[in-house]
Amino acid sequence: MISPSRVPLGLYVPGTSIVHRASPGAKMLVLAVYLVSTAVFVNTWQVALGCLAAVLALVTLVARVPLRALVRQLTGVLPVLIGVGLLLWWRTSGTAALTTVLVLLSSITAALLVTLTTRVAAMMDSFDRALRPCARFGLPVDQISLALTLTLRLIPMQVQMVGEVLDARKARGSRSAGLSPVAFGVPVIVRTILRARGVADALRARGAAD
Repeated sequence: MISPSRVPLGLYVPGTSIVHRASPGAKMLVLAVYLVSTAVFVNTWQVALGCLAAVLALVTLVARVPLRALVRQLTGVLPVLIGVGLLLWWRTSGTAALTTVLVLLSSITAALLVTLTTRVAAMMDSFDRALRPCARFGLPVDQISLALTLTLRLIPMQVQMVGEVLDARKARGSRSAGLSPVAFGVPVIVRTILRARGVADALRARGAAD
């Protein structure tokens, strides 16, 4: 089974650092400003590397998140970044590719800092408070909050379910589970549909469909 420490949004590192104590809304606002700033103003690999070093220092020294936990969260995205880097290297230049990859890596690390130091419930409460004033304009705030909550809750569960399917195939002696679209895809699709129906039935039973 896939470890929760490797699942996106599936790991919260408890702590008492200033980052942990900051409100989810403030952390997400700072994250948004950082993402926009690095995307717009960083145009050299040296500056991008400095941004990455600063974020890593914030994660490990200020927030006191174990480096091992951060690396495990990044393992899934590193192959994608390598692929993006190779593509940009082929289409543009090595310097531009390195700059883009470092900017993306620092942005992803900053986003992980927020998720690793913020409970999902606190994050959803922050979303709900931010959207609440929009209710007077007819925005379905409760439905949006519910959709966001379900999305954040189900992403780790979906990733873990994929791991369970792979483990089940290996337990039956099949070494080609990851290579066969049918052997891998059908159980995942069936379990996903069953889970979706279960969630829908639970929501209807609680009156969420009204």
